[in-house]
Amino acid sequence: MNLMANLMPVAAEIFLLCMVCTILIVDLLLTQHGKFWTYLLVQITLLGCAAITVYTHVDGVVYAFNKMYVDDLMSDVLKLMSYLGVAMMLVYSRQYLLVRGLFTGEFMVLALFALLGMNVMISANHFLTLYLGLELLSLSLYAMVALQRDSATATEAAMKYFVLGALASGLLLYGMSMLYGATGTLELGAIKDAITHGVTNKALLTFGLVFIVSGLSFKLGVVPFHMWVPDVYHGAPTAMTMFIGSVPKLAAFAFVARILVEGLQPLVHDWASMLMILAIASMALGNLSAIAQTNMKRMFAYSTITHMGFLLLGFISGGVEGYGASMFYAVTYVLMSLGGFGMIMLLSRAGFEADNLSDFKGLNQRSPWLAFMMMLLMFSMAGVPPTVGFYAKLSVLNAVVVAGYTWLAVVAVLLSLIGAFYYLRIVKLMYFDAPESHEKIHLSPDSAVLISFNGLGVLALGMMPGMLMAICAAAVQYSLLLR
Repeated sequence: MNLMANLMPVAAEIFLLCMVCTILIVDLLLTQHGKFWTYLLVQITLLGCAAITVYTHVDGVVYAFNKMYVDDLMSDVLKLMSYLGVAMMLVYSRQYLLVRGLFTGEFMVLALFALLGMNVMISANHFLTLYLGLELLSLSLYAMVALQRDSATATEAAMKYFVLGALASGLLLYGMSMLYGATGTLELGAIKDAITHGVTNKALLTFGLVFIVSGLSFKLGVVPFHMWVPDVYHGAPTAMTMFIGSVPKLAAFAFVARILVEGLQPLVHDWASMLMILAIASMALGNLSAIAQTNMKRMFAYSTITHMGFLLLGFISGGVEGYGASMFYAVTYVLMSLGGFGMIMLLSRAGFEADNLSDFKGLNQRSPWLAFMMMLLMFSMAGVPPTVGFYAKLSVLNAVVVAGYTWLAVVAVLLSLIGAFYYLRIVKLMYFDAPESHEKIHLSPDSAVLISFNGLGVLALGMMPGMLMAICAAAVQYSLLLR
């Protein structure tokens, strides 16, 4: 294979890395008042990455670097959504970071490095490439959480995240080494072929699978590997919490899909039974724990655990319906999560964090439009029609029923009804309680436009979900199931 054939599938990643280096140098020459130019460069970088990803897209599956890297429809769709998610995060967080002195080149460069790690994870076709992308993402997130150096809470959250993340990485590496010992290869397609044609050491393969699933579960934040999620979400500045709780979930979906569906598909009965236990436990504990929270970020943390449990149901179901439903769920969850955390930051001001439930009391009296947007987002997270969250849950439940797990769909519906309580409680506080503060809410024009598009987008996608669902189904079919 010639050099250009290897470089074209990674053109967006090469451009992103070059721009990160450029932004680092440019940022050194700017004063604190000139950081807007760094911000503008970052947004131009994201736009350039999107253009390159679209331009270099080809039908079918293209491998590069001796099958260590893959370019397919699923990777391109997830990358485009990642660029959009990072761009939205930066718009939402700009004013919030400015008043706290955190609107720095370091934050934006770390966000781009994390995006580079996500891109590598999304397109990886080899355990070494997967792990390289995962560590690049993880180390960037650790640094972002600890960026507020004078905050003891943020530093503690970063330490917890780092220590537990290192343990999870160790589990994942140990599992990968066992699979290598059992199959003699680290390339996902070759691992699948080795298992299909008989492996010499089945016990080693089974132990490796257990460690792999454990490591993946930590990265998704599902029970019982969820202990880091509430503390990190609560302790980190809201802008960092928004980033951790949204865009990396797309990379996490790709990570699970590449390993379990592409590499370990012959062991589907083994890992599906493990995921079933993890999904039920996550939905139960996440929903019940979220009810008891008075802090919005901790509530969203347990909500994330619940949503990741729901996402796993699609992997249990299998086929185009199941995997496509999981991808659709991941994409819609990112949009909802960005809007929810964005609202917290829009209501915050200098010296005040609007991260308690009481801070949303009477929001309708202070800003009817923001209250309406928040209501749409909460309805979507709860799965209330006609928002997109309803169709995301419905598509997963339909795949579960088609796969023959009707009892599992019933359990998921019952637990979702419990979960609807804490979302609808926020709507009740906004519309039926008296406000604790009558201070005027000041929004920057770009944030006001974005929250409107975010809320209305959730509603519009709920009314017309067909196109996005078809894209996700096609991505899964041509990228995962027709290899």
